[in-house]
Amino acid sequence: MAAVFVLKRGPSNGPLVSFGGINSLNFHIFTFLPRTGGAHSLMSIQNNYVAIMAGGIGSRFWPVSRTAHPKQFLDLLGTGRSLIQWTYNRFKHICPKENIYFITNQAYISTLKQQIPEISDENIISEPSRKNTAPCAAYFAHKMMALNPKANIIMSPADHLIMDERAFERTTQDALDFVAHHPALLTMGVKPTRPDTGYGYIQYDAEEELDSVYRVKTFTEKPSHELARTFLKSGDFLWNSGIFVWNVQTIWEALEKFLPEMHEVFLQAKDVYNTPKEHDVINDLYSQCTNISIDYGIMEKAKNVYVIPAYFGWCDLGTWESAYENSEKDYLGNAVYGDNVMVIDASECMIKAPADKLVVVQGLENFIVIDTPDVLLLCERNREQQIKEYVAEVKRNKGEKFL
Repeated sequence: MAAVFVLKRGPSNGPLVSFGGINSLNFHIFTFLPRTGGAHSLMSIQNNYVAIMAGGIGSRFWPVSRTAHPKQFLDLLGTGRSLIQWTYNRFKHICPKENIYFITNQAYISTLKQQIPEISDENIISEPSRKNTAPCAAYFAHKMMALNPKANIIMSPADHLIMDERAFERTTQDALDFVAHHPALLTMGVKPTRPDTGYGYIQYDAEEELDSVYRVKTFTEKPSHELARTFLKSGDFLWNSGIFVWNVQTIWEALEKFLPEMHEVFLQAKDVYNTPKEHDVINDLYSQCTNISIDYGIMEKAKNVYVIPAYFGWCDLGTWESAYENSEKDYLGNAVYGDNVMVIDASECMIKAPADKLVVVQGLENFIVIDTPDVLLLCERNREQQIKEYVAEVKRNKGEKFL
């Protein structure tokens, strides 16, 4: 537990000092046993596959998340496990571990093997370069089509926070069952709590419901703040969690229709998938892919998009604001991480500092204060979506040293 010193002036204008503690994120793990079933259930599970996307650099979580060691490999929650380790353990209850794949940048393979030593080399897919999520999904779809044409696929980020893992398992099983029997591109939707411009928004048709799954009317990726406010007020929008579920046949048809050039790129490797030649061939082909997200490339265009509402305590732990919202706070609304942090007349701040460093924060309101050995970030909380732009500015002016 981190010690926090909270100083507040009293009626006599003299400082009143109180001592408190701020725990790590409000993170509750529910343990459970995997489902059991008969032969049909076992066969269905064998057709379920997971691709954990772990190639990003987490620039919105800078300066803690760095290019050499991004947030998915960090223990941001103080649990003794990194985000990617939690994600892997979560999916081991949903499908056989040999059906869990990691898609990551070549630079992170060594770190991945250190953190998840039980994973085999065959289950690590290395991307030659960062090309966003559409090439990632297309590559995995082609690989699965060659391996198992009945495959039901989950595409999941590596860095999400899930509070209720039992509910997550139930929702995921329902989603897999749905796509196994319907030609649907399914996403998991979360009720929005603020007009966040960093998420995609899903408008669903409440009257078109099947097995608690709803047809999507519109799919808008990262709207303006004004549009996000409108979505929030309407009441019929959900955040896109970024967790996609589909049958390999369904995503194959979507690739043919909406991203035909990318589809053709990966068709060129059809004879080498799941063979020793795959790596070198994909390295040669990958540069031909357009840099585009699966959201823009397919989900906004397709008519067979569905959403399943998710109630498992989801958070895309991708920004300091999300960390603030999921942290315990002192009586002035400050979320403080650091053994030697002093807060004086400051409120509603997100503060993180090294354990062995004294940091005094006075008079700030609604600020992000992140101190690392070589970088200090001070940023208004309502501007935290611009941190990615600040990182780009640092790169232009200071090079790669602080990234």
